[in-house]
Amino acid sequence: MTPVPTTRTLALLNRESSILAFNRRVLAQARREDVPLLERLRYICIVSSNMDEFFEVRFADYIEAARQPGAGVSNRDLEAVAADAHRLIDDQYHCFNDEVMPALQREGIRILNHGERNDAQRRWVDNFFQRQVRPLLVPVGLDPSHPFPQVANKSLNFIVRLGGQDAFGRENSIAIVKVPRVLPRVIRLPDELAGGAQCFVLLTSVIRAHLAELFPGREVEAFSQFRLTRDSDLAVDEEDVVNLRQALRSGLTTRHFGQAIRLEVVNTCPPELSAFLLAQFALPEAALYQVNGPVNLVRLNALIDAADAPHLRFAPHEPSWPRRLSRDESIFKHLSEVGDVLMHHPYQSFEPVVQFLREAVEDPDVLAIKQTIYRTGSESPLMDLLIEAARRGKEVMAVVELKARFDEEANINWAERLEAVGAQVVYGIVGLKTHAKLLLVTRREASRLRRYAHLSTGNYNPKTARLYTDVGYLTADPELTSDADAVFQQLASLGKTRPMKQLLQAPFTLHKQTLKLVEQVAQAARDGQPARIVAKVNALTDVPLIDALIAASQAGASIDLIVRGACMLPPGIPGQTDRIRVRSVVGRLLEHSRVLYFRWGSRDDDEALYLSSADWMSRNMFRRIEVAWPVRDAKMRQRVIDECLVPYLHDRQDAWELRADGEYERVGQDGPSAQRALMERYAVGG
Repeated sequence: MTPVPTTRTLALLNRESSILAFNRRVLAQARREDVPLLERLRYICIVSSNMDEFFEVRFADYIEAARQPGAGVSNRDLEAVAADAHRLIDDQYHCFNDEVMPALQREGIRILNHGERNDAQRRWVDNFFQRQVRPLLVPVGLDPSHPFPQVANKSLNFIVRLGGQDAFGRENSIAIVKVPRVLPRVIRLPDELAGGAQCFVLLTSVIRAHLAELFPGREVEAFSQFRLTRDSDLAVDEEDVVNLRQALRSGLTTRHFGQAIRLEVVNTCPPELSAFLLAQFALPEAALYQVNGPVNLVRLNALIDAADAPHLRFAPHEPSWPRRLSRDESIFKHLSEVGDVLMHHPYQSFEPVVQFLREAVEDPDVLAIKQTIYRTGSESPLMDLLIEAARRGKEVMAVVELKARFDEEANINWAERLEAVGAQVVYGIVGLKTHAKLLLVTRREASRLRRYAHLSTGNYNPKTARLYTDVGYLTADPELTSDADAVFQQLASLGKTRPMKQLLQAPFTLHKQTLKLVEQVAQAARDGQPARIVAKVNALTDVPLIDALIAASQAGASIDLIVRGACMLPPGIPGQTDRIRVRSVVGRLLEHSRVLYFRWGSRDDDEALYLSSADWMSRNMFRRIEVAWPVRDAKMRQRVIDECLVPYLHDRQDAWELRADGEYERVGQDGPSAQRALMERYAVGG
C-alpha cells in the first residue's frame, strides 16, 4: 500500500522554537499555586538543566546548520531562536526572584546575601570560607606569561578587574578565579544562627564577600561571576576507530572544552568585562546572557533536598505492585501458565523487572541472559545482577550503548565491569544508537528451551522509573521472544535476520510500517469507514510522518497527537490540518511512554495498538536501533487505551493545546488530571 502524497502547502513549525516552547510549559509549572513551593523551585531548576542541554546539543547543531549553505537554516532563523531563548531565560529569573523565592521566604526558607547576614552569620561564613573554600581557590592574574585559563563547560568562575599594581609593579588589571566543582554551591547555616528560619548561603555569595582577600594589595574595582556553555557532543568517527570504547573515553576528557556557545554573566557585570569575555571566547553579542541571580540555577536542587519542609513538596507516591502478579510467585511460572504482564510505571512498581532478572540469575535452569543497556545510571541493581549472572557461569550478552548522551562514562564503566567477569559485551552497530529496551532470558524446561522477555518504552533505570511514565511488558509469547532474540543475534553478528513476526524494528521496518498504518487509516476515511489515529510520543519532527498524518486528516481521518515536547506539525489549519489536534501534558511526572493507536474500520480487528521505544523523529527511525511491538490481547489493549490515551485527551489540569502558529494554550486548571487520576487509582493497590 503506497502512501498518498500530501497536498501540504503550509510551512512546518520550527523544531528549536518548539523545544523552547516546551520549556515555557515547564516554567509555567513553577507559577502554579497548586504546586508545592519547593517543587515550583524544582521546575525552575529543570528549565535550567533543559536549557543547558539545548545549548550544548541542539543550538550548537543549529549554529552549524546556519553556517552550511543549503541546510535550510538562515541567520534570521538563528537570531529568532536566540531571541526566544533570551526571553525564556529572562522570564525564568523573574519567576525565581519575584514569585518563588519571596513565597519561600514567607515559609521561613531564605537565601541570605552578604548584606542580609548579621554579624554572627558573617563570622560563620568567614570561618567556612577560610577552612573550606580559600585553600582550593587559585586566582590567576592575566599577563603574557599567565594566559587566560581553560574554562570548562558549565563551570563557575569569577572575572575581576583590579586597581593598582601587582607585586612586581605592573598594572595587569584582569584576573580569573575558577571555582572547583567539588565545592558545595548551597550551604545551610546552623539552626542556632538562623533565628527560627532555615537559612542558606550560596557559594557565589561567600566568594564574592571575600574576593578582596584573594588579591592582597590590590583594589577590586569590578567583578562578575560567569559560566560558559560549550558544544558537548562527542565527535568520534566510528568508521575510523579500532576500539569505540577507548575512543569515547578519550573524547570524554576533551568534552568539557568544546566550542563556546553561550556566556552567562550576572546583570551587574560591567560592559567592558562582558565584552572582554565575549572576545576571549569568540562569541557574538547575542550569545551573552545577563541574568538576575546565580548563573547556574540547577545547583539550587541542593537547597530543595536540604530544606526540612515536607509540606512544601509533593506528597510521596509509592508505586503499587501489579495486581496480577504475586510477590511470592515465580514470574516464569506466571508468564507460562497465566499470561503476559503489563506494567504502567511509575504508578506500578519497577521492582518486578528487577525480580524477573534476579530470578533468572538465581535459577539454575536459566542458561542465557541478553539485555540492552542505554541509561541505567552509575548505580544499578540490574547491572549488578548481570555481573552476578556471568560470575555464575550463565551466558550473558550485554548490548551497551556507549553513545548515550551524557551517560557515556557510566556505560563505559559498566561495559568494562561486565567484560571483566566474562560477559559478552557488544556496542551495537556503527553509526546507529541502540535505543531499544529489551531483556531476554532463555530457560531449559524439560527437553526444550523457552524464552521469556521484558520489553519497555523506557530505560532500565529504577530511579527514573519512579519519575517517568513508561509501559513495561513481560511476556513468554513465542513470536515476540523469537523476534527479540533475532534483534540480539543481529546486534552481535551484524547478519541479516528473518522477517519479524511481531516486532517493528528501526532502521528497517518501523518507519515504513508506521507510514503504512497511517495510510491504512487514510484509506478507511476515503471509503467512509471509521478512521482514527491517537499517538502519544515525546516528539514529532519526522517530515514524512508529518506529511502522512496531514494527508490522512485531509482524507477525513480524526487524529489526536499527545506530544510532550517538540512538534513541528501545525494543527487546526482549515482545509489542511483541521482534523488534527495536538496536546502536550506537563505535570508532576515526565511523560515518556510511546503509545500508537490506529483504527481503520468498524470491526473489532480493524485496529492496532503498538508500544515503542521510538519517538516520531528521523533519528529514531533511521539512525537508531528501535522496536515497537503490538498489544494483541484485547483486554490489555483496552487497558493501555484507558490509561495512556483517553485520560490525556480529557486532561484539564496539566494539558496544553498547540495552535497553528506554534503557540500553546493551557486547556484549563480545573478538571481531571491524567497523572493524578492514575496515582489515585494505583495508590489503593492497583
